[in-house]
Amino acid sequence: MDDITFAVVGTGGIGRRTLEVSQHKDALTPVAACDRHGIAIDSDGLDVDELLAATEGNIDSEPRDGDVATDGGTGTATAESEGSVKQHGEDRGVVASSQARPSEDSIRDVIDRGDEIDAVLLALPNYEHDFIPRVADRFLEGGYSGVMVDVLKRSRVIDMLDDRGEAFEDAGITFICGAGATPGLLTGAAALAAQSFVEVTDVEIRWGVGLKSGYADNRGTVREDIAHLPDYDIETARDLSESEIESIIDDHDGVIEFEDMEHADDVLLERAGVCDAEDVSVGGILDVERDTKPTTTTVSVTGTTFDGETATNTFQLGDETSMEANVNGPALGYLKTGVRRNRAGEYGVFGPAELMPGF
Repeated sequence: MDDITFAVVGTGGIGRRTLEVSQHKDALTPVAACDRHGIAIDSDGLDVDELLAATEGNIDSEPRDGDVATDGGTGTATAESEGSVKQHGEDRGVVASSQARPSEDSIRDVIDRGDEIDAVLLALPNYEHDFIPRVADRFLEGGYSGVMVDVLKRSRVIDMLDDRGEAFEDAGITFICGAGATPGLLTGAAALAAQSFVEVTDVEIRWGVGLKSGYADNRGTVREDIAHLPDYDIETARDLSESEIESIIDDHDGVIEFEDMEHADDVLLERAGVCDAEDVSVGGILDVERDTKPTTTTVSVTGTTFDGETATNTFQLGDETSMEANVNGPALGYLKTGVRRNRAGEYGVFGPAELMPGF
């Protein structure tokens, strides 16, 4: 495969780890990284080590009205937002890097250089149901033609992207949705495990995450997960202050358990023909204070075999693999697959299970 140039939109925990992991993937060259404050862009390839070192501890921690939640991360910081950004010196976010410059519309800057960018990874928390789709609209309206990959979690967002499927096809965009760990890696594992069966009756995904890099470097991820707790949703979790989130973590002694989560694995497996969405359940345990996973991440697929037997195929992730490894590695793998599809003239919306052997 020829070299692939890509951009990372959003340089919080997921975006930073994507840049780091990309150095260990063949044929990938990161040429742009941006956040609400600015953009680093170099068609010859970014100096990832410098960028990560310069921006360590210098990332956004909260969504703000009129900023991330409404304009796709393109606005400048408001007075209300200044206190929630860690910063080195005078510069905020990616602008702390010597390769970056301030920008009032960093997504526009990426779109304007779209001819040089084969793929865009949206490393943005989905604080509103239509947030990722609205960001995608900007690339459509800007005339981008290439690959877009996200690591979204919510089931209902898939329909919003499907509504744009024809527009993506017309624009020459290959959009891969839900391409992180779950959905993503575990969705693909379930689709592969399903090949043993003539009918799948149950898919159970149970994940365990220990935040090796800590809560401070994973604020968006933790906030999104809290939205799955019984007393919260995306809107209420989005409005929580840092101190309120820390109180929730303290109330659970740092270990939060989730049941019946609205994860897009269900609709992604259904659209791939593996099983009905209602036959998929997702839950997990998040340890915000320790490196060790609180439980082994497991995918169990139960069904009827060609021999008429009932059986369960089980797939487990090694406890030593970090959340970053299980999110960012697959995301870049799906990105590379998306570029192959795009170069072959396949456009539209794809889920991770659709890129596995067909059921």
